[in-house]
Amino acid sequence: MFSGMERWPADRFHLPPEATREVAAPALVVFMDHVRDNITQALHVVGGDVRRWRPHLKTTKMPLVWDELLRTGLRSFKCATTREARVLLEETAARDLPGVDLLVAYPHRDLALRRLGDLARAHPRARVSVICEDEAIARSAPPELGIFVDVNVGMHRTGVPIESRDEIVRIARAAGAASGGRFRGIHAYEGHIRGGTIDDRRARTHAALDQVARLADDLVAAGMSVGEVITSGTPTLAHAATSSCWTRAGGPFFSASAGTVVFHDFGYHDMLPELSFTPAALVLTRVISRPAPNIATCDAGSKSIAAESGDPCAVVIGRSDLAALKPSEEHLPLEVRGGAAPQRGDLLLLVPRHVCPTVNLHEEAIIIDGGRFAGLAPISARGRERPLATG
Repeated sequence: MFSGMERWPADRFHLPPEATREVAAPALVVFMDHVRDNITQALHVVGGDVRRWRPHLKTTKMPLVWDELLRTGLRSFKCATTREARVLLEETAARDLPGVDLLVAYPHRDLALRRLGDLARAHPRARVSVICEDEAIARSAPPELGIFVDVNVGMHRTGVPIESRDEIVRIARAAGAASGGRFRGIHAYEGHIRGGTIDDRRARTHAALDQVARLADDLVAAGMSVGEVITSGTPTLAHAATSSCWTRAGGPFFSASAGTVVFHDFGYHDMLPELSFTPAALVLTRVISRPAPNIATCDAGSKSIAAESGDPCAVVIGRSDLAALKPSEEHLPLEVRGGAAPQRGDLLLLVPRHVCPTVNLHEEAIIIDGGRFAGLAPISARGRERPLATG
């Protein structure tokens, strides 16, 4: 049985009749009480200092949820797409909230980079930065944008290898030389640190952050001012917060950028038992077929629940005896391994294995707050912006 079921009893995910009476499944359901609890827990992990947590908005994509982050005093965020950046900046400007500090943590170029420059000009009360691994981009990026050098500490996805000190120094100097100095610090994502024991993950995280701290010291020795070092997503959040890099005197300021913790999912729950978050974004699905005595097929296929992280793509709240099989585009077969089989028309709640792309598949979410139906909320930052500058 999936280990989260004891922690996630069905009564914590009650759906009032107003949310299900005439629902068109599949649908995303967000439980705001769980969102608030997860935010509180994440802040506790980082010692209660809002400066230490720069939530990645790629998971939540919803201004309604971002309001809860802002309400705690959080003002520093991270995102990946130009649409996420646009929605955050427009929403905080509409609320007259100055002091937002946004890092777009993706190596954008050309039109996307120009769009980010336009956003920074349109929202001068906010601070917008990008990551960079290219000296030419550091020199030519729109002058309104700050620059964090993106450093590869072992994930091998983006960034300059941390061993390439000379190249990192050149990029930082190129950023510092442009428009009066735009170099802000280092971005290093150690998302490859997964698996093994808790002690192993802690040791590997501390070693990675120590490497980054030594790099920051080298940059300072070369005449650079390193304002912030941004690391650590959900897999290493708890261990980053216990690193000596966070407490050493005179060193650069370290922050973590976990985003999935706000919604949580069963993939990270299974992988990281040291985390004590609760799923807050689930998929409501309806049983549509009984093709075999031990199979109940529901309507949440790969177009409504993310399937790229492997099987099972979800677990069923309150039904540990139902095992999700491989989904197709519009269908998710559930194998009945005990208990009564669900019948055609029955509604079930699914906890995704990977919640971030699951949210991106939906345009609106059903909101449950305090056990009550609180309406629908748009997922405004999902998807992409127009692919061409004109037309």
